[in-house]
Amino acid sequence: MILKFKWPDSFTRNVILFLFLIIPFHSKGEEIPFKGKDLIIGKYIEIAEDTSSSYSIDKLKYVNFTRSKDETPNFGLSNSSWWIKFTVKNYTSDKDLFLELGYPMIHSGELFTMEPSGVTHQKILENDSFYKRKTEHQNVVFKLTIPKGESKTYFLRIRENTQIVLPLIIRNQDSFFKSALTGEILIGIYIGILAVMFLYNLFLYFSIRENSYLYYVMYILFIGLAQTTLTGYSFKILWPNQPYFNSIATSLFSTLSGIFGIVFFMNFLNTRERMPLFNKGLYVILVTYVLALVFQLNGNASLSYTLTNLSGVGSIVMAISVSAVLSYQNYRPAKFFLIAWSIFFVGLAMFVLRNLDILPYNFFTNYTMQAGTAIEVILLSFALADKINVLKKEKEISQEQALRVSLENEKIITEQNVVLERNVLERTRELRQTNTELTDTLTQLKDTQTQLIDAEKMASLGQLTAGIAHEINNPINFVSSNIRPLRRDIADLIQILDSYSDLHSTDQGEVLDNKLKEIEELKNDLDLDYIKTELGVLLNGMEDGAHRTVEIVKGLKMFARVDDSDLNMVNINEGIESTLVILNYQMGTSIQLFKDLGNIPNIEGFGGKLNQVFMNILTNSIYITQKNEEGKPPFIWVKTWLKDPDHICISIKDNGSGMTPEVKAKIFEPFFTTKQVGDGTGLGLSIVFKIIEAHNGHIAVNSEVGEGTEFEITLPILKKESNFP
Repeated sequence: MILKFKWPDSFTRNVILFLFLIIPFHSKGEEIPFKGKDLIIGKYIEIAEDTSSSYSIDKLKYVNFTRSKDETPNFGLSNSSWWIKFTVKNYTSDKDLFLELGYPMIHSGELFTMEPSGVTHQKILENDSFYKRKTEHQNVVFKLTIPKGESKTYFLRIRENTQIVLPLIIRNQDSFFKSALTGEILIGIYIGILAVMFLYNLFLYFSIRENSYLYYVMYILFIGLAQTTLTGYSFKILWPNQPYFNSIATSLFSTLSGIFGIVFFMNFLNTRERMPLFNKGLYVILVTYVLALVFQLNGNASLSYTLTNLSGVGSIVMAISVSAVLSYQNYRPAKFFLIAWSIFFVGLAMFVLRNLDILPYNFFTNYTMQAGTAIEVILLSFALADKINVLKKEKEISQEQALRVSLENEKIITEQNVVLERNVLERTRELRQTNTELTDTLTQLKDTQTQLIDAEKMASLGQLTAGIAHEINNPINFVSSNIRPLRRDIADLIQILDSYSDLHSTDQGEVLDNKLKEIEELKNDLDLDYIKTELGVLLNGMEDGAHRTVEIVKGLKMFARVDDSDLNMVNINEGIESTLVILNYQMGTSIQLFKDLGNIPNIEGFGGKLNQVFMNILTNSIYITQKNEEGKPPFIWVKTWLKDPDHICISIKDNGSGMTPEVKAKIFEPFFTTKQVGDGTGLGLSIVFKIIEAHNGHIAVNSEVGEGTEFEITLPILKKESNFP
């Protein structure tokens, strides 16, 4: 036979559950008598800790509750769920009562009670928006419906990741609304004070651009957000639809206010210079605040909460200590700071003592931290204003000192003006005399420079004359040496011709034959064939000499360039050839010349000046290569080529002794020379540089000791402007 168990109907089940909930615990608790006045029920409640958060309402009959001894129970930081049991008896005619958890950091809670119809369940969850609350209040509030003369037992379940403090208050409807209105008025005043201070200091920052004001404005902003979040009004007013952000907002804004508070403190009191050791400690607190912020954003709320509290305690201790030391040193801004932070510390301490149930939970202790913050903000604003006044006063004193110094300086200047004017007159006479002497010296220098340039020209002219004399002397000597044998040969020919002329006066045949025979003998004696050959050789030699003389004169004319004052198209290759003709005598036969004159266009320039460039550089190359050691035959290379469509290049290179870097750096300076005394004036290359510069060209020198020297000249095909008169 099988027995079947039938579960009781709904009403019977609720009654059984009600008996389970009420009977086992009713003897332990004390009924809470509500007679109309606000009642804090901390000492009336019974508490049970659910470490595994696994209890349900139907299992509470197996749980042992412990009577609370504190008016405001404080569970500290805990991951447990907490069950609170209490029984309320209503002695008033108002059946609608309100249970308020007066600690805004508690964002969720569940309230269970037994009704004849079954278990009723009210809940406020952390992830719900503010508007889902049946009673739109910044704190967690549950509505209790208890008719007059009746009592009900309630079970409240609380679980939070932050510190859990339970100031449980029962109010009737009128008292609840009055309390809510009073709280909103006070928080409005608080927000108004902070807003005024925020805007005032922000205006000052934009006016004077002092960083202290910027840090202070940010501190006011975040400390205000932290306090309004701590009291629950931020969730109610600013972000009612952002429950997750509200869960981290208190720690977030507390951390940011701590960071900017420390930065403002360090900047305002100049701790880096005045208290360098404490300044390092403040940096440690800053790092701790930043770590708290990082842990909060990563979801580790418990550790973030702990670090924020530690940083807060550390910052208060450091702020009061540093400001106290600086106040003792009579640093005026530190005195304001000490008073402000002391008041803030007192407010914070009273708030903490209230949570620890050392101070009573009442209207005054509820708002000590906000009051301390508001007074602190006002005093620090006064401190900043005082700093401006101090700076203004210092500026006025500085201006007074500057004015006094200015008047003294004016007096000194007035006295010295007389002496100065006298000295100026004397100095003016001396300067005029010196100026006259300098003018005479400059004239002498110009005359000397002109004489030296003329001397350089005369030296070049001497070389030119010697070369021309030698070059012309050779063909002239060749012509003059051929005149005598030519005269002799002509005389012999005339003698033969005269013998033929005598034949016309002889008619007899025998005499004529004898004359002809004599003529033949004369021709044999004079060697007429040789005379004919010699005449050809002599005439050819004289013709070559004359042609050579003509070429030399032509080259001289080309070198001299009588049209030098005019800007013309110049054939560079012809100028180089004419210069080499003039210098052929100096080169002699010992120097080997290599020419590679490319196909380059004529360029715009002054031919005579450019020929002087080639003359001066080649003369130096000839001079230096003639001093080569034995076994090192002298060479000179001359090359021209088209560098690009707008420029040509000329290279003159030798295998002489080369130059050191020191000599190379000075070769274009006037009067600098490495030649022996009497061998040069030191103006040759200086003139070369000026001529190339006047043609808008460029000259580069490549030289190594023992390897020789190369001058590379770059000239534009079309010259833009002339520097020559």
